[in-house]
Amino acid sequence: MVALHNLKALRFGYSQSSRIVASITQRFLSGDPKPSHFPLQVQILCRHFTSEISETQPNVAVNYLINSCGLSPKDAISASKRVKLRSLERADSVLACLRNHGISQTRITSVIKHRSELLQADLEKTVLPQLEFFRSIGVSREDLATTLSYNPRLLITNLENRIVPTYDFLRSLLSAKHVASVFKAGSWIFVEGHSKKVAPNIEVLRESGMPQSCICHLLAHYPCTFMLKPEELGELVDEVMKMGFNLEKTSSVKAIRALCGRSKLKCNRNREVYRRWGWSEDVALSAFRKNPHCMIHSEKKIMQAMDFFVNKMGWSSITIAKYPGVISFSLEKRIVPRCSVVKVLSLKGLIKEVEKTMSLYSLLFPAEKIFLESFVTKYLKEVPQLLNVYQGKVDVWDV
Repeated sequence: MVALHNLKALRFGYSQSSRIVASITQRFLSGDPKPSHFPLQVQILCRHFTSEISETQPNVAVNYLINSCGLSPKDAISASKRVKLRSLERADSVLACLRNHGISQTRITSVIKHRSELLQADLEKTVLPQLEFFRSIGVSREDLATTLSYNPRLLITNLENRIVPTYDFLRSLLSAKHVASVFKAGSWIFVEGHSKKVAPNIEVLRESGMPQSCICHLLAHYPCTFMLKPEELGELVDEVMKMGFNLEKTSSVKAIRALCGRSKLKCNRNREVYRRWGWSEDVALSAFRKNPHCMIHSEKKIMQAMDFFVNKMGWSSITIAKYPGVISFSLEKRIVPRCSVVKVLSLKGLIKEVEKTMSLYSLLFPAEKIFLESFVTKYLKEVPQLLNVYQGKVDVWDV
């Protein structure tokens, strides 16, 4: 009986310990690892639990990643696998260097989360030279901080053998300002280097008949296109040419951009969106040829613009297809103010219906000064509140 009692007590104690350890584990991973929050007997178990973690995860590294780098306990455990903190002083120096270059704590957390090995980097050989180089080529502090937060590999990429040669290659084609733009929009080019994909892709475009000016425009404004495999870019160029685009014109550059990667998926989805507004395949293709960008807006933006043009202004959706660039304009800042003025003038009989007498181009594309002179200042005597309508202070139907 005594043995049976002891066995039950042992089992009870084991189950209690298991529940406590499970509770500690949950609290540790959810961000509350402080043993002082637990009773004495639980602290003993906590010491046992954390000692088990220390066998696979150095506690010093985990604590440093949490307290100095801002990582969550879960992320800290994962990141600690990639770094051995032999010197806290060196780690502090790396963090200080990043801060001195305008990188916020939030972004530093992101950098260290993905590249914790940076904490033991030799500042004079890796991190500092890269930072100083990117600043020297015209990359702003803000752009540098943003880019490093999602591509921290730049800080451990070899400067002399990879980054500088890539910069020199790009600089032979583009202005310094545009190379800085490439860094901002296509920083992976500097990590991978120019010889693997960029240079071969330029040859693909040249062999297809695209002039140097268009190639440089594509590289400067849509550098991610050059991260495609050469055979993939070749297929994309063939597709664009089959759609009727002339590679000697910049419209082909915009088409390649619209059909590249994820943009192509959005393009296909948006064709269905426009179909709901009455566009046939031929109409959609015609609109795409005129302005490829009209196919890569968000569905929300397209729906809001089409609803306003068709349902509020009473214009045919086919009219919008003739000037697809109007979808790009801001609904609040340009489309509604200008169309409201035209609506008032039409209701007052001062101008005829837009669809019959003028193009949407002449209404929405001119600079603000030209629009005000042509449609507001010109009619202020007849409609004194017209400027207030343009500024959104007075409703169309209250004039």
